[in-house]
Amino acid sequence: MTALSHRLGYGPDERLVLVTVDGLGASNAGNDAITNALVAQSGRQPLAMSTALQVPCPWAAGGAAAIATLGTTVGIELTLNCAPQSYRWGSLTHGPSLNDGAGALPSTVEDLLEHADTPEVLKECRAQIGRAIQWGLTPRFLTSHLDALAYRPEFFDAFLDVALGHNLPIRLPDPSVDLGFPARELAADEGVLTPDRVIQAPTGRDVREAAADALRDLQPGVTEIVARPAADSPELRALTPHWAARVGDAHLVSHDWGFRALLHRSNARLISWSELSTAQRAG
Repeated sequence: MTALSHRLGYGPDERLVLVTVDGLGASNAGNDAITNALVAQSGRQPLAMSTALQVPCPWAAGGAAAIATLGTTVGIELTLNCAPQSYRWGSLTHGPSLNDGAGALPSTVEDLLEHADTPEVLKECRAQIGRAIQWGLTPRFLTSHLDALAYRPEFFDAFLDVALGHNLPIRLPDPSVDLGFPARELAADEGVLTPDRVIQAPTGRDVREAAADALRDLQPGVTEIVARPAADSPELRALTPHWAARVGDAHLVSHDWGFRALLHRSNARLISWSELSTAQRAG
């Protein structure tokens, strides 16, 4: 039995699956697919019951407005990178070390890790959460875009600081990823909850194959499946060369009945981040 299962009030053999649709606010195509994924399809419960907002992105205000009407569990995908080369966004705080020289956030995680100052990272994270609250959202969890805040101990300290400040659970990379320091143990020591396992797709691939493999050998505890759905559109195709993977994720979370059947055969119980948030606050 995992410690998280115990905190959530489930039995030792319970297999819990948390489906999160990331990327709210990054594009209108993403907003459309994400809001579609969060409503019932053909009378069936949606697979995804949680989404994460990228506050600095151009469509973030629109995404926040759309999601506010659904009553969905919303987190903040703390965003310190801007990977697209022709579609740029900058920081809220205009920290010099977060600026790539052209007014945008760094394109790569490596660039961020090399140049960003921790106090400016912390200030930006706090600003992004504050902006979401100004828009009327109540964040229930935190993630880090591209897992950037998990790859340097000083940045992880900032991540943990804002999580503790708002008493929120966080996503960390899957335990199979060697971060070089005990991030999960440090979070647990502070009482910050995080899913036991995290299933994400490699760059350019949709998450179906990795998620299906996980479901075929689903372990007790909480397994999070992270999708980044977007509707096929000229905007999406201009935004990223990996547009097909985003469309694949949209199909998976909204229309793939075969995947639903696989989820059913795994004896999984669907949960949302709200359960982790409630357990953390109670603890």
